[in-house]
Amino acid sequence: MFTTGNTHTVSHHSYSLLVTHTHTHTHTVSQHSYSLQETHTHCLSTFAMLAWLALRVLGLGLCLCAAFLLGYVAFRGSCHYCGVEGEMVPAEDKPGTDHDNLVGGMYLGELRDMLKKYLQDEKIESTVRRVSRTTHPSGSSEGTTLAAEILETFKDLHMDHTWTDSHYATLQFPSRIQRNSLWMVDLQGEVLEEIPLEDPDSYCAYSATGTATGGMVYVNYGRQQDFDWLQSAGVSVVGCVVVMRVGGGVSYAEKVLLAQKAGAGGALIYPDPADIPQDPRRLGLNSYTAISEHVHLGSGDPFTPGFPSFNHTQFPPTQSSGLPVIPAQPISANVASKLLSQLTGPVCPRGWQGRLPYVRCVLGRGFTSADGRRIRMGVYNTMTPVLLNNIFSSLEGRIEPDQYIIMGAQRDAWGPGAVKAGVGTAILLELARTFSNMVQNGFYPRRSLLFVSWDAGDFGNVGATEWLEGYLSMLHLKAVAYFSLDQAVMGKTKSHSITFIKPLYLNSGAYSFTAFGGVPAMELRFNEDSRPYPFVNTPLDTSGRLQEVLGGRLGVVGRSLGELVGLMVLRLAHDHILPLRITTYSHTALQFSAQLNKHSAELQARGLSPQWVFSARGDYSRAAETLQEAILNSDVQDETMTRIYNTRMMRVEYYFLSQYVSVVETPFRHVLHGRGEHTLSALTEHLSLLTSDPRRFNEALFRRQLALFTWTLQGAANALSGDIWNIDNVF
Repeated sequence: MFTTGNTHTVSHHSYSLLVTHTHTHTHTVSQHSYSLQETHTHCLSTFAMLAWLALRVLGLGLCLCAAFLLGYVAFRGSCHYCGVEGEMVPAEDKPGTDHDNLVGGMYLGELRDMLKKYLQDEKIESTVRRVSRTTHPSGSSEGTTLAAEILETFKDLHMDHTWTDSHYATLQFPSRIQRNSLWMVDLQGEVLEEIPLEDPDSYCAYSATGTATGGMVYVNYGRQQDFDWLQSAGVSVVGCVVVMRVGGGVSYAEKVLLAQKAGAGGALIYPDPADIPQDPRRLGLNSYTAISEHVHLGSGDPFTPGFPSFNHTQFPPTQSSGLPVIPAQPISANVASKLLSQLTGPVCPRGWQGRLPYVRCVLGRGFTSADGRRIRMGVYNTMTPVLLNNIFSSLEGRIEPDQYIIMGAQRDAWGPGAVKAGVGTAILLELARTFSNMVQNGFYPRRSLLFVSWDAGDFGNVGATEWLEGYLSMLHLKAVAYFSLDQAVMGKTKSHSITFIKPLYLNSGAYSFTAFGGVPAMELRFNEDSRPYPFVNTPLDTSGRLQEVLGGRLGVVGRSLGELVGLMVLRLAHDHILPLRITTYSHTALQFSAQLNKHSAELQARGLSPQWVFSARGDYSRAAETLQEAILNSDVQDETMTRIYNTRMMRVEYYFLSQYVSVVETPFRHVLHGRGEHTLSALTEHLSLLTSDPRRFNEALFRRQLALFTWTLQGAANALSGDIWNIDNVF
């Protein structure tokens, strides 16, 4: 289990690049282009292929020449050549070379053609239907049946190894005895009215249980800035039940934690029509449907913090600090409308107004009735020990079998889960089948390929996290990259924009791999930019609705996504030197140095010097550039040197895991992508207080934060330099 009690995000230091394409092209894949939303944590320059292949596969003619901070370098220089009909050629590749290195008797170009030949639309479509035929949460008979089917599918593919990785974890489910409920009560606590929950099976896993009674306050999205605004306006939420909208860039877990910190007694979360389409005639959510999501601010089993849940291993009684202590419950738009239409109090600030019918946006705390009524919520979920099964299958590398390229997808779902579990599972199985066929027809992967079906993803990536915890000590030495296929296809778009880079978020299937494990990881998806897919985590997430959203082209779009992932995996499995770009983090450190410079006067007045940060940044930049140059000038046939270079590059993310905080107390130790006071985002936010609110600036805390970041950066520079005689000044 991982947990965090801190709500810092990495968005302050990750960037999005929106490329607008003004020409109209059609392609056999679809009559529309697709929005590729790629969420990343590592400087994989192979993700240059992501940009290239997205344009080629989806028929967009664009010469994109840019370097993406924290993601990948699109090309190692200017775009010197852009081919005809929208084909993009990397700058260092002469037209037609196509990286044709001969490996195992086949060229990379031949392997790409083979991949495209074997990928099949029909199998993806049929697998999505099969996976989403019924609700299949972890521990259910339906979930167990599906796991057995996937295991047999892997076995039938003639893989080199297939096995099951089992864990016992504590999951939370709705009580079979007492349903979660809402009531209006009088001052004496007598029930005046029960408010039916129209979607009674919806719930927030890992909510605190019990009742909460009090006034009601509308808090917009429940973000930190929303609670800050309420405090500045003199609106207290202490002891109240707060009502929050889905979205706003924060997870349910973050919303509930912030409400808890503000003193709220309970939390209700609803989908507002302004954020979630709710017209069933236009493939929108029904107004009587709620959206479920877990509220554990962390990942993994919250009752084995920092340890894997193997074989009922007995640990001292403990639980995650990320578990909330107030009850939380999702409600439908109809229920929210009924509640908020009775609310009185100050008028909402601009931008807080949703689109609920018959609701005048006010903040609360009271109700229009003169009887002093209050709201009471009751949550009666129960904790249940469940046997989890992660299913693995692998194709062993022929030259470096101890280096793994991992692809994974969540298998379980509270509802049918066409998007939540079906699409990812379908693409995973199709990639496994395709690569197995390629091996049988002459492809010899240099490195091993792992295909994983994860259990208990809906509860906070529990299956994947428990596996990470069990193999933490060795994964950074063996895992080349992790590709999350979760929710990989969520819609289509009629626009011609491609969003390449966004920060990984806590609920992402890839987040823990980097933030905790130090493994390069990414998640990508086709996503409609103007109309979000509204059915995730509801009983309406069916293959039929997904097909309607995609215009009947589920198999085709799924195949396109699979082709993108497959082509990147091919490159990673094929090249002698891993195509990792290790210099991009130098720019991140440079940006922070510039911010320190802006505050140099204030820092010096407090006796604080940024000198050591500047020194560490310089050391890292020099080490990264020196290694990059050595790689460019290396002989790729020298197996010893390529192994040394690859090992040093693979460990870059691991180098940025802070060695100065506890893995149990602060599991997401990555200083750039993690969560906690040790991270660059926390340090930057604290630094900004020097000008925005000097009274809140904590000099002792800032000194500690600065020291932790500096020494982590210096440690990364030292490790990247290689031998110790390359680190210190040697005469």
